[in-house]
Amino acid sequence: MTLTLTVSDEVRTLVPGFTHLAVEAHGLVNGPSDATSSALLDDAARRLAARLDGRTPDQDPHVAAWRAAYTAFGAKPSRTRNSAEALAKRALADGGLPRINRLVDAYNAISVAHLIPVGGEDLNRIQGGMRLIRATGEEEFVTVSGGEQTVEHPETGEVVWCDEAGVTCRRWNWRQGPRTRIDDDTTDALFLLESLAPMTVDELRAAGDELAELLVKVSPGARITVRDPE
Repeated sequence: MTLTLTVSDEVRTLVPGFTHLAVEAHGLVNGPSDATSSALLDDAARRLAARLDGRTPDQDPHVAAWRAAYTAFGAKPSRTRNSAEALAKRALADGGLPRINRLVDAYNAISVAHLIPVGGEDLNRIQGGMRLIRATGEEEFVTVSGGEQTVEHPETGEVVWCDEAGVTCRRWNWRQGPRTRIDDDTTDALFLLESLAPMTVDELRAAGDELAELLVKVSPGARITVRDPE
């Protein structure tokens, strides 16, 4: 069954022009980062440097749009950066991009190369459909702090992704919870690419198509479906 993704009217009103594209993958074989996935990250870092041409990530128009969106729901974008900006800063730093596992490396490479937030969810751990909403503050976000499982609550009005069990990602695409995270056991996954103007639908599609190619590269034989932007 195809996972349903719903964006609330409140979010649409807050940030008009938000568009997302989902890439659904089945029959994945994940594992530790390797030479192939590491090369994808190195190439993405080179593409990012060429795109920015000496500018900082926050000076890119798409990243600037995400900063404005974060400000709109009360977040401080310099303290809680959207995932694309956070990864871009790491890509440009001396330590470079982290190596997580082959699937996460693949979607992080797309995020950095295209300067677009990209998230990955283990489909077998999602309960019901996923919704992008403005939180009431009562929703539960299960995370780990100091090695112990803990429950947080988003701020009232915060934009969050959630399923029937609770929040899966806080502050839109800032921090994902461990419950649905892609790991070495993941075989079926949904990858979500999120865009704002000035990124065009064609640019969003190009990023989604490239992600589909990279997933096959790091996991040959996977069955990939690129959904239409919504």
